[in-house]
Amino acid sequence: MFETVRGLVLRQVRYKEADRIMTLLTAEEGKLTVKARGALRKGSRMGAASQDLCWSEFTLFGNRGKWTADEGSTLEQFLGLREDISQLALGAYFAELLDTVCPEEQPAGPALQLALNALYALSRGIYTPAHVKAVFELRLLCLEGFQPEVAACGVCGRPEPDGPMFSPASGMVHCAGCAPGAEGASVALDRESLAAMRHIVAAPAKKEFSFALQDASLERLGRAAELFVRYQLDRGFSSLDYWKSVK
Repeated sequence: MFETVRGLVLRQVRYKEADRIMTLLTAEEGKLTVKARGALRKGSRMGAASQDLCWSEFTLFGNRGKWTADEGSTLEQFLGLREDISQLALGAYFAELLDTVCPEEQPAGPALQLALNALYALSRGIYTPAHVKAVFELRLLCLEGFQPEVAACGVCGRPEPDGPMFSPASGMVHCAGCAPGAEGASVALDRESLAAMRHIVAAPAKKEFSFALQDASLERLGRAAELFVRYQLDRGFSSLDYWKSVK
């Protein structure tokens, strides 16, 4: 069975002398493991198409649940990432997150579109890396069923929390004087960072990045988003550690 798919290469490893094994994220099929034949041969068009963080089109052959690609071409290489080690490292963190939360062979259209939007914004310098990272982390977890409670204080119900805090463990906003009832320290927000969190959670996909924050508020938002990922997924990410070492 032959099938043409478009996918984002989340990761790839060398296989034998001239092949690669890729993990692709596609809209219709979700995450796929694909052998890219001849990708490492000199002059192969598959070489570029099968690189990490490439948005590419492949012709796949399926047999007994295994996929092989003999043809592939790049649609978007996000070249801006490849000119800056810090940007590339952040893109690798996005890929590791996607690989962690997206299941095998289940539709992943919204997560894929978020990833493409984030990589494009990062590659073109449309928003700062800190801005793109915070949106990507929060929005991806929302898409995968971890949406935080940000409409009101999760303890007393006050619409505008008094001295807003965010509990990464419970995933809720609360007043400074209200105990969140979960392990782990809460993160201090301010009015602007709380408004940004609400925007990220509720905005249409085309508008999810469209807000502005001063540095101090963006730092609060970024810390809340990163800790939310760590607590909800109960793990760290080596790619994130590397990005922090080179940014």
